[in-house]
Amino acid sequence: MRIRLLKIYRGVLAILLICIVPLWGCSREETLPVTVDFRTVIVDNDYSVPVQVIISNETEGADEYEWTFQGASPASSMQKNPGTLVYDTPGTYTISLYAVNRDGAEGEKSITLDLDAPVIIAFKATIEKDNFSPATVTLENNTTGAQTFNWTFEGGTPASSTDQTPPSVVFTTPGEHTISLQVSNGRETYTKDTIITVAPNLVADFDWEVDFQDKDLEVPVKLTMQNTSVSSTSYQWSFDGGTPIESTEENPVVVFTTPGAHQIILTSTNGKETKSSTKTITLLPDTNLKIFEDIRFGINTAHNTNVIGSFFSAFTEKIYTKSEVTADTGRLIDLVFFGLNDSFTLNRFYAPDDLESTTFDAIPNATHTKLINTQEACACGANLSLAQFDAMSDDRLLQGITVIENTAGLQPFDDSIVPRIVLFETADGRKGAVKIKRFVADGQNSYIETDIKIQKQKTT
Repeated sequence: MRIRLLKIYRGVLAILLICIVPLWGCSREETLPVTVDFRTVIVDNDYSVPVQVIISNETEGADEYEWTFQGASPASSMQKNPGTLVYDTPGTYTISLYAVNRDGAEGEKSITLDLDAPVIIAFKATIEKDNFSPATVTLENNTTGAQTFNWTFEGGTPASSTDQTPPSVVFTTPGEHTISLQVSNGRETYTKDTIITVAPNLVADFDWEVDFQDKDLEVPVKLTMQNTSVSSTSYQWSFDGGTPIESTEENPVVVFTTPGAHQIILTSTNGKETKSSTKTITLLPDTNLKIFEDIRFGINTAHNTNVIGSFFSAFTEKIYTKSEVTADTGRLIDLVFFGLNDSFTLNRFYAPDDLESTTFDAIPNATHTKLINTQEACACGANLSLAQFDAMSDDRLLQGITVIENTAGLQPFDDSIVPRIVLFETADGRKGAVKIKRFVADGQNSYIETDIKIQKQKTT
């Protein structure tokens, strides 16, 4: 408006100055025309607010300019080149330029800009209930500034959608599935992906771990179930002839006390499907006898150098060397062998709590085992022949033996009698026998090789 008023004033003044007022009139110089033109450049070609617009003035013949920028900052300018405009609100806006020159010539031009709201693409995929097949996914579209929506659901039903908020999608195939959303405001396109995972198909399966003391599968046998089911949330066990006969634990413990075939059934479910697995375990009659073969006891030097141990536990089924004896292992040791040297002139089995007369260290938490090293000298009524030992397949013979310790029976022995049978009874009343099969001379690493048969549990 200011330029327009100035333009009127200058026009009048120009006429007064150039007019010659003769009787026949006046004359006026020809005015220079104004050609108004300008260009706009959208920074980064980004029409989503905030938008920056650079004005390039290409007007010819003008001396003064009046810009109006609807909705922009700044809102107006008198500069030939007003610089960069900033628009913070989407909409349609007019840019106008009015220009004049000293001769009073004028011109103007207006253009409009369509500016978009910013496109913010966002959505949330939620698996209903759980991700077991079939997995149902609901979608929440939080996108703003977009006009069109294109969804794709890898492996899903439906496979695609153009709805702003599509219906629920069902996935049945285990594994990862990509959900993709492509949106557009008519000018620009944006894409966002997310992955949902469908759990593996339901599998009902199991194994079991036999208690260490029951690995011969002679009843009673204790089993700890090892549930290897996949994609299951609850379990129902059935144990034919077991205690308990049923369980809903994931990995229950069951005891079988009768020999024969026992059926174990596991039914697994995840609320959408149910599957079962059945296996059979066959258990043997109880012999109440543990049998160990080729057990080596080292002589004094072999034991002390931790090459071959001299301490035996039927419970852990292991020979211990000197360095392996602790307060925990000491209470489990049943037999101690002391061999003086590699000539085997003096050998004897000792009770774990009776090592004072040997060069061995005392055993912590040691218990007492009664021993008959020399049946031939004992005169105590206990006798087990080599043939009886070899034929023993249960503990009936051991039940009838009474192990009575006396000085004669505890006498050391040499290698003149091979094989030799040594009788014993542990502190908790389990009876057994050792058959010395060989005396093996190997210097400091010499040892005796034995077979051992011992009751699993004390009998009344």
